[in-house]
Amino acid sequence: MITDQRNFFGGNSLTHEMECLGFSVIPDVLAADEQKALLEVLGPVSGAGRRGLLSLPAVANLARSGTILELLRPHMRSEPFPVRAIYFDKNSETNWLVPWHQDLTIAVRSLAEVPGFGPWSEKDGIPHVQPPIEFLQEMLTIRLHLDDADESNGALRLLPGSHRRGRLLAGAIQTFRQENQEYICAMTAGDALLMRPLLLHASSRSARLGHRRVLHIEYAGFALPGGLEWNDPA
Repeated sequence: MITDQRNFFGGNSLTHEMECLGFSVIPDVLAADEQKALLEVLGPVSGAGRRGLLSLPAVANLARSGTILELLRPHMRSEPFPVRAIYFDKNSETNWLVPWHQDLTIAVRSLAEVPGFGPWSEKDGIPHVQPPIEFLQEMLTIRLHLDDADESNGALRLLPGSHRRGRLLAGAIQTFRQENQEYICAMTAGDALLMRPLLLHASSRSARLGHRRVLHIEYAGFALPGGLEWNDPA
């Protein structure tokens, strides 16, 4: 188990880290006053969190801000734009674990039969579909931490380099876990994590009081084919 990203590729550029590891930790992206203002906008949630947050002007403006886009541009071939935002609040009352997985689905406005897209599913009434692997390889997620996070309160766990293996079935995930060290994303409030959707990640239940709140924003740099549209673009 590794808790310091430098132990993987010390001294290399963030672009090289993203290519090799599939993630990069960026400290001090949001100042304390920005975190407070964002938490006021997001408010309390029931359940694990909230979807569809790009409809909130404060979230959409942050997602399109120069501060955030400048972090993403070196890792994307086209100009990035936000396509989905989710707010997670893991706490003593709403506590969950997430098994090892890749983020394989995108949210779209309506179902359309397009070659290579499928299977389909639905979350909170919104159609979701698995796109061809090449689309996922061009996407990037930023997770903005609004509380300190470590192993004790369900910080994200990553398997560096797994994003380069394509779409992985359960057996391949287990093999990769056995052969590689995981990384614990110990973060301070205000830090950001950039990660590829295909990177294997998991999280444990929180073992202490308090919140572990994260604003998760997904980005693309392309339009969808065959009449498909992003459900929540900003």
